[in-house]
Amino acid sequence: MHLDLRNGTERAKPTIKDGDMGQQYDHISEKNRAFIESQHLFFVGTATDTSRVNISPKGMDSLRVLGPNRVIWLNVTGSGNETAAHVQSHPRMTLMFAAFEGKPNILRLYGQARAIHHTDADWAALIGHFPDMAGARQIFDLSVDLVQNSCGMAVPLYDYMGDRSLLKDWAERKGKQGIQDYWADKNQTSLDGIDTHILENNLSKHPHSQ
Repeated sequence: MHLDLRNGTERAKPTIKDGDMGQQYDHISEKNRAFIESQHLFFVGTATDTSRVNISPKGMDSLRVLGPNRVIWLNVTGSGNETAAHVQSHPRMTLMFAAFEGKPNILRLYGQARAIHHTDADWAALIGHFPDMAGARQIFDLSVDLVQNSCGMAVPLYDYMGDRSLLKDWAERKGKQGIQDYWADKNQTSLDGIDTHILENNLSKHPHSQ
């Protein structure tokens, strides 16, 4: 037993066995899927051969596991557009999930991703997996070829208090034209000058565009 600093009560101390550490798999197991779907936060890592490495935190109920080797997640408009720039040049992507309560665990998904924009045929088939989100700009479709669990014993404990609504509220205030203007002003290139193709891929006259 150990003291829970959040409320002063005692609780069972989680234990880790050597067999829980550094496990690798070629697919997402049901156990790992349940862990993924219980998380409120995940991290995305991308880079090209020569670019800066980008790591982004994501939330907002924006990720879905579609199968043992397939994950999709919805990307909404923000101040940068690094992930899309990187993936269209070099499709490798890593997703990371970490347990901030209960048994320690870090889960990473490695694979190859593609960016799906409003004008792509797959957009209409996939966007329905997510709640309506103002400012949605890409769906990333990750083909997972490696899954890794590691111990996570140094990850601190945190309480989840809820999602922030600030980004959603900002996008709703901007409106459709305001978001498109923001893409033109802020989202066309990465920090390293890599083209994101956001305008031609989201604004072309096409039956799937919004």
